[in-house]
Amino acid sequence: MSLTTLRCTIDGPVATIALARPDKLNALNATMHAELRETLDRCEQDETVRVVVLTGEGRAFSSGQDLTENLPRDENGRINLGPALTRDYNPLILKLANYPKVTIAALNGPAVGASMNIALACDLVVAVRSAYLQEAFAKIALIPDAGGTWILPRLVGPKQALALMLTADPVPAEEAQRLGLVYKVFEDASFAQDVAGFAGKIAQGPALTYRLIKQAVAQSLSSDLETQLETEAKLQREAGYSNDFMEGVTAFREKRAPRFEGR
Repeated sequence: MSLTTLRCTIDGPVATIALARPDKLNALNATMHAELRETLDRCEQDETVRVVVLTGEGRAFSSGQDLTENLPRDENGRINLGPALTRDYNPLILKLANYPKVTIAALNGPAVGASMNIALACDLVVAVRSAYLQEAFAKIALIPDAGGTWILPRLVGPKQALALMLTADPVPAEEAQRLGLVYKVFEDASFAQDVAGFAGKIAQGPALTYRLIKQAVAQSLSSDLETQLETEAKLQREAGYSNDFMEGVTAFREKRAPRFEGR
């Protein structure tokens, strides 16, 4: 697939997908959605890729939905935003939520509207110090979508989530880190190098174990304690069968760094 709105580069076990409409602040359109889903599929199928980084080109991660495009209308001429959510945003959020490999949203600049929620659907979020996140929907009389009303309350609690949604206030990177929305904040001048180092370090870890950890956390959101303990026992059994576990124990005993193979 020839990409027109994205750039995808693979450096060893790390694939970097960059939203590449910098003149539009990487605003999301139907073409970008299709290319993003296809690229994520290709990275999932590539056995050499262990970590996928999602970032943006230029001075923004993304300004959200491209509102300069012609908006779809129903048979009565009213703007109908439902089909775009069903066709584009919902499948993307579900893909990220169920993605078997580690995903990192690297916010090189503002993440506004739907792009904030796409970033939060990734496993980890890192940001340049000058970035901010913003649930900007209320500014144009819309509700947060792209999973925002599900993801954000689970990260910061319903009261804080409502405040961020109702006020549509921008949240600077350092404040987002305090709230638990961002894991690390890097300096602007060294952002690319810091992200590469961060992603590369994770990519050297036990990929199978990462997949099991993600599965356990996802299931915990709808489990009671007893069920979750059973889930942990089941997944820990699978982890214990892995070659990486044996390598981890051996490396510990030999006082050396482990060499994980992801199986």
